[in-house]
Amino acid sequence: MHVRLRRARLATLATLSMAVLSSLVLPGIGVFREPDPVRAVLGATGTLLFAAAQTALLYATVTPDISRNIQHRLAQAFGVTALASVPLVGPLAATAEAGRWESWAWIGASILATAPVLGRRSVVVATVAATLAAAALLAWWHGDIGYFTITVAVGLCLVAASGLHLWLWTLLVEADEGRKAQVKLAAAEERLRFARDVHDLLGHDLSVIALKAELAERDPGRAAEEAADLRRLAAAALSDLRRAVHGYREVDLRAQITAIEQVLRSSGVRCTATLPAQDLPQDVAARLAPVVREAGTNVLRHSKATWCTIEVGPDGVTVANDGATERPADPHSSGLRGLADRLAESGGTLHTRLDGGVFTLEATLR
Repeated sequence: MHVRLRRARLATLATLSMAVLSSLVLPGIGVFREPDPVRAVLGATGTLLFAAAQTALLYATVTPDISRNIQHRLAQAFGVTALASVPLVGPLAATAEAGRWESWAWIGASILATAPVLGRRSVVVATVAATLAAAALLAWWHGDIGYFTITVAVGLCLVAASGLHLWLWTLLVEADEGRKAQVKLAAAEERLRFARDVHDLLGHDLSVIALKAELAERDPGRAAEEAADLRRLAAAALSDLRRAVHGYREVDLRAQITAIEQVLRSSGVRCTATLPAQDLPQDVAARLAPVVREAGTNVLRHSKATWCTIEVGPDGVTVANDGATERPADPHSSGLRGLADRLAESGGTLHTRLDGGVFTLEATLR
């Protein structure tokens, strides 16, 4: 998960915690006020079960890695605990002796605040209607309009705060998914373009080769002449294919660094790149490009960076970023080790160091 998306998720969870606190702390006051130990135990049980189900559902809602099936089951568990909370918490601290604390009204407000994440509109409407009906019933039973007033007023405030953050979180997730889909689409389009170019290059030559092979088979007297043509055509086709592949292998280092800058900035990392005034030779650019790509990947995956610098020179590249941790490298990861081996094959070196949370990668060519 990108840094910016991770921060938005934490902010959303902090806002949603208001609903959880209103369903846990405020009904808890009724538990301490209730003189009847049986009612106190039942009320505490209902409050804790509801708060646990609500917390799990809200957490799953803002965690993209959790499957829809699990979210659906958590929504069902939330519905069951919400229903059970009425008889368990409704009688809690409702007498004059207990100070008439509207214990369940706070849970009712939390139900209203959580209803928008339940999915289908019919389920949301049914949940809101049932909550308002339960609040009205408890207000009539206890002769206290506060049950209904708190449920509606506090519930609307929580819906306004939580709903806005959930909506913004959904937009951010959809934007991130769209960015990933755009990258995949660009790669697929490039593969299709390459396949089309190869087809255009080889299609005609292979058709002619097949025709001449057929002629040589039909007329043995022309076999030598046709075989010579076949050899020339095959050599020309192979030359065309090599030129095409060479063109695809050419590395535009500036374009790749620009793309890495954009990805880092979209993830909340301030990125500054310094490049030579003149383009580097192709052999140098081809050796430095994988180093820069791997370094950018490390910034996103293995740090909580807020800034990153990329300095490219004629004989190497240096990439530094903050937010690095002291955790050891993943034993199953071969990215940097593979780069070091590839550079070593041509006499280059790769060095890394960690100083005060700043990770620096230096690749030097020979």
